Amino acid sequence: MTETNKILWQPTAEQIANTRLTAFMQTLSNTDVDASRYADLYNWSISNSQEFWSRFWDFTGIVGIKGDVILDNGDDIERAVWFPDARLNYAENLLQPFLDCTETSESGEATAIYFRAEDKVSRSLSYHELLNQVTAVTAWLRAQGVVKGDRVAAYMGNIPETVVAMLATTSLGAIWTSTSPDFGAQSVIERFGQTKPKILFTQDGYIYNGKEIDIREKVAEINKAVNSIQTVVSIPFLGLHHSHSDWNSLIDNQTDESLSFTPCGFNDPLFILYSSGTTGQPKCITHKVGGTLLQHKKEHQLHTDIRSGDNVFFFTTCGWMMWNWLVSALASGASLSLYDGSPFKPTGNVLWDFADDTGMSVFGTSAKYIDALKKYEFTPKKTHKLSHLRTLCSTGSVLAPESFDYVYESIKTDICLSSISGGTDILSCFVLGNANLPVRRGESQCRGLGMAVEVFNGDGVPVENEKGELVCTQTFPSQPAFFWDDDNGQKYHTAYFSTYKNIWHHGDYVVLKPEGGVVIYGRSDATLNPGGVRIGTAEIYRHVEQLEEVMESIVIGQEWHDDTRVVLFVVLKDDYALDEALTTRICQSVRKGCTPRHVPSKIIQVSDIPRTKSGKIVELAVREVVHGRAVKNIHALANPEALDLYRNITELARN
Repeated sequence: MTETNKILWQPTAEQIANTRLTAFMQTLSNTDVDASRYADLYNWSISNSQEFWSRFWDFTGIVGIKGDVILDNGDDIERAVWFPDARLNYAENLLQPFLDCTETSESGEATAIYFRAEDKVSRSLSYHELLNQVTAVTAWLRAQGVVKGDRVAAYMGNIPETVVAMLATTSLGAIWTSTSPDFGAQSVIERFGQTKPKILFTQDGYIYNGKEIDIREKVAEINKAVNSIQTVVSIPFLGLHHSHSDWNSLIDNQTDESLSFTPCGFNDPLFILYSSGTTGQPKCITHKVGGTLLQHKKEHQLHTDIRSGDNVFFFTTCGWMMWNWLVSALASGASLSLYDGSPFKPTGNVLWDFADDTGMSVFGTSAKYIDALKKYEFTPKKTHKLSHLRTLCSTGSVLAPESFDYVYESIKTDICLSSISGGTDILSCFVLGNANLPVRRGESQCRGLGMAVEVFNGDGVPVENEKGELVCTQTFPSQPAFFWDDDNGQKYHTAYFSTYKNIWHHGDYVVLKPEGGVVIYGRSDATLNPGGVRIGTAEIYRHVEQLEEVMESIVIGQEWHDDTRVVLFVVLKDDYALDEALTTRICQSVRKGCTPRHVPSKIIQVSDIPRTKSGKIVELAVREVVHGRAVKNIHALANPEALDLYRNITELARN
């Protein structure tokens, strides 16, 4: 087996010289800061966090008033306040690079947003068209009485109109919240029923796997149940008749009113995102105007090397935080590529065709998508040019070392593979890529600048090269403002600060490597504990899913005779069945790659694996079903019917 930690890619001196990270380091060259190596820069950004964030504000050209105070009450991580005197507007910062565009100017005619819905729809928006549409929708929202602090919701796909509506909403200082149209009506009601939007943007339907899916009945159910909604605006995406306000009439009703921006505080609410809700009612995680903007620009420019003129893509829906992360790339002068639909329709080349056609610089996706490409033996390197592609980002689940190999063998040799990790909780990342550093097999490249990430062992002691809990020991700007309807802050405290005093506990099971990289082993709440030994689920998936017959797997710990035993469920390729020979091969692969304790006590074939709307498998929900306990919120799942496959399994009742 190829060694883990092997260097798979190394930037050239010329590449390093041209990165945004190098440009930022050069701004520190005339100071007493030693920023010649990333490790030194990282340590400085932690020991001098206020100076780091202040200098980065200046470097990246945030539009607004910074104020004299950078951090107030910084020793109290939970209650610290960043940039308390700052004034800025999120939409203004995203549109600033293009505000001077005219219809006939070269910059105005340039493409701001490319869009495809499988092979059914292909269109784009120029920067001038984007500005005109934002101006028109902003004027309409203002006429509806939308003001700073109001909520505006979207039940929409990853389409250009969603970006326009978000920019118009946030230009007014209103709060944006969204879900994707594949959510069931009850899931949407559970979310928007808590946050009480005044306006709902939606569409008549969407396209997935070649099919047109009508959502008008779901929209009517949501509108009836969420009584705060005053007006519904529908995009005629499929051209179906609807009785709501029509998007096109908003856009066509041009106004002489110029686009203006409502000043906001750095810590004012900007976005409301939702937890998956698989263990109860979804938490409404409210994120800040300034914290989101500053953190995203740092991650885009210093860690993803996004530059003005780049084109950025992330395969995402509007129900996943990566949509918010993606659209912030406008603030760095980049254009966006939006894709809505199946990534394998009409073929598995559809996203790579899109990459070539738009000149993507950054291609973002989930680890599961890369694994699927590998399983189906796609080789974009042989079929596509990908001449502009510099960075490939992977997130959503753990990217196995073998999938690192696949990227360099089958997608592109000269590319920075960034396995990034963070979450909806912070709308950003703790662990990131870095175009100035080598890519090591099976590792995320580095911890994010300004993020005091450490790993605690079972005794709460910082460790290196040893598995433990990912924590953050200092405050950072992109902490949530609060949870919506959590007046005393108890839900917020319980979620992140109840495990360690005054330390953010994120819930990932990881290793911090001596070279500065990070290896992630899965969520710590899904960690297995047979015989008192903690096992990350990703360790097992890695060795099971390399077998040709196995499409996907999910592993849980089953309570058994006063201990926990490892139970593995596998989805096999067509025409394969789980026989004794395959069971033996699976056990041998896990034993050889891990330890005897990792070997499943039971292996059971299933036809499907339950997952969230963003594609994450739900180990905790399966564990609850296996133990005969209720799953509190099955509406949060994309395929809740799959849970029935795990009920009353006779094999689990036997020794």
